[in-house]
Amino acid sequence: MDIVETIKARFDVTAATPFDLPGVRDGWASGLAMHKTFTAGLTGKSDLVFLSSGEEETGRGYLAVERIVGTLDDGRQGAFTVHHGAMQTPSDSGSFGNIVPGTGTGDFAHFTGSANIQHDDDGPFFVIALLSH
Repeated sequence: MDIVETIKARFDVTAATPFDLPGVRDGWASGLAMHKTFTAGLTGKSDLVFLSSGEEETGRGYLAVERIVGTLDDGRQGAFTVHHGAMQTPSDSGSFGNIVPGTGTGDFAHFTGSANIQHDDDGPFFVIALLSH
């Protein structure tokens, strides 16, 4: 499959509420219920569950499941789900992310491809690479 479109979707985290993980003792893993607002490339919002272990300063891994709802700059609207994560160390922030096939609605019904979080001087953003179907 070929990449047919790349979307740079800038966002801000608007809420992060810790929650207990059943069966996890001694704080080796933690959970957050998070919310984001998308401000450029895609405007809208998302809700996600974020699970992590380790410390951001020395090395951390995270996994997240995120439902994004919004409108692209060209007017297309819908929702889709992304599974993403990273192994974050001081020297490397190897990340991965994929759109879950079949989770799209509206104009996003056929979305498949990758969705990786990157950062620059203006903050975080998804790079969404849509594949042909």
